[in-house]
Amino acid sequence: MKKILLYSTAIFVAVITFLPFLWMISASLMHQGQANTYPPRLLPESIDTSHYYKLFSSLDLSGYLVNSVVISLGVTVFSLLINSMGGYAFAKFRFRRKDTIFNFLLTSMIIPGQVTMLPVFLTLKNMGLINTYWAIIVPGMASIFGIFLIRQYCYSIPDSLIEAAKMDGASDFKIYLKVILPLTKPILVTLGIFSFMGTWNDFLWPLIVMTDSGMYTLPVALANLMGEHVQDTELMMAGSVVTILPVLIVFLVLQKYYIKGIMMGSVKG
Repeated sequence: MKKILLYSTAIFVAVITFLPFLWMISASLMHQGQANTYPPRLLPESIDTSHYYKLFSSLDLSGYLVNSVVISLGVTVFSLLINSMGGYAFAKFRFRRKDTIFNFLLTSMIIPGQVTMLPVFLTLKNMGLINTYWAIIVPGMASIFGIFLIRQYCYSIPDSLIEAAKMDGASDFKIYLKVILPLTKPILVTLGIFSFMGTWNDFLWPLIVMTDSGMYTLPVALANLMGEHVQDTELMMAGSVVTILPVLIVFLVLQKYYIKGIMMGSVKG
């Protein structure tokens, strides 16, 4: 009975959580005005894909899609590279004040991101990066959370593997490349999903650093469309589907590694 109750509750919560997404897809395929009828329709009378065509033709959503893809992939790649190096160093290297430095870095996590926006913006402005992809990629290259996540996972890697590689003449970088990266694949995928989804869904920072509307990402572009087409619910739902679908696909494809990384990331030797 406990298992039946547990699974029934989980299925109920999953259905309730997923229903708005299903209606969003359904509304995006309705003819104009059908989504605002009362009582609300759950399914379209006939499928209408003209809203998606309008998004990519007259509203040029493809440009914003390219911006989001390039920025999200850039942040993800650099984040995995730098955070994995930092996490590996804090877990397996020996140097003075290692724990003190790491604890000091951890304390920075309590600082709200809004507090650092102005100094980061001024720094990027002095570097001439405003209104470029790098204005979003550079601040996302490394994070204390990412370093912490990799560090905790690296504690589960036996030191004997590293010592054996050193005895075979492998350099520190080769050990990192050939030993650490393959063994940390689950947590790297987990961190990659966090980085990709966080960057893809970010609204405030791209709005601040992108002064040219042509450089907007999908969430910012969709917010602008809502102001211009606030009555066209079906068009807005189509835009929401285009915005959400890529991250949903990424999560579904990599969920096996994501769950494994979450379960093993708390292991500490």
